[in-house]
Amino acid sequence: MILYLGRRLLGVLGVLLAIAAVTFTIFYVLPSDPAAAACGKACSDERLEAIRAHMGLDAPLWRQFADFVTGIFTGRTMGTGQYALRCDFPCLGYSYENSENVWDLLVDRLPVSASLAVGAAVLWLALGLTAGVTAALRKDTLTDRVLMVGAVAAASLPVYFTAVLLIYGLIRLTGLLPYPQYVSLTSDPLGWASNLILPWVALAVLYAAMYARQSRSSMIESMAEPYIRTARAKGLPRRTVVVKHGLRAGMTPVLTLFGMDLGGLLAGAVITESLFGLPGVGRLFYGALTSGDQPVILGVTLLAATFIVVANLAVDLLYAVVDPRVRY
Repeated sequence: MILYLGRRLLGVLGVLLAIAAVTFTIFYVLPSDPAAAACGKACSDERLEAIRAHMGLDAPLWRQFADFVTGIFTGRTMGTGQYALRCDFPCLGYSYENSENVWDLLVDRLPVSASLAVGAAVLWLALGLTAGVTAALRKDTLTDRVLMVGAVAAASLPVYFTAVLLIYGLIRLTGLLPYPQYVSLTSDPLGWASNLILPWVALAVLYAAMYARQSRSSMIESMAEPYIRTARAKGLPRRTVVVKHGLRAGMTPVLTLFGMDLGGLLAGAVITESLFGLPGVGRLFYGALTSGDQPVILGVTLLAATFIVVANLAVDLLYAVVDPRVRY
């Protein structure tokens, strides 16, 4: 287990370095010039070169990337002379748009995205697994058909379409719910939940449908295994056979899907946060894309990649807990 974990951690670092290198290179070859944008229209060549030197854009690409990676682990000093800025560990640079520390921007907005992702994940797991397992246990019955038809219909609804329907129907048309305003969980738990219920539902509808179909397929397969027949022949209660033996083995594919989905959402649900006006990482990423704020885009990309690879690593380790046949 320790050797496996060590190899996977090295693989995680390699993947993150590769993603950082590719993203950094893409920004380097783009026609946009952050120094020219910061200098303005009436900018002399001398002033432009001074700004480029201050931003570190006059150095070769490999040097810029090396400084960026070093800054993540040890921090770095950006610029020279009286305009030098100390960027402490972990340094992702400063926003071109407002000169704020990128790491601080991410930390400020991460609780919003985490609240949105975790709440939606709990909702879609509860709905999706319940529907999928129920359909599997009642295979080829009316209940199975109704649940799967509903899942197919829900899976065809894009997140933005569901969000617009909820905003128009429950906020603008009927006024049953207020427009979401993010409230900290620690300051007002009830206000936190009530303001996020619509974004949770908007995200959960699509994901719950996908998980219902996946869990149904996995449960049908696992319930047909020989060890299930053996458990039934021993006279074990139906609940024990389904939950302890069938569900545990059938959840392995669902765990894989869940790791990727939750990891990606933790770094921000761009459409949902933008439509509901939530100040999360996804909305920050959208603003950075529209303004060409390269340090922020790179920071969010690395954050998303980190969450995804770490979530996948955690899922791989959970396989041994869920399925006793898996050993490392």
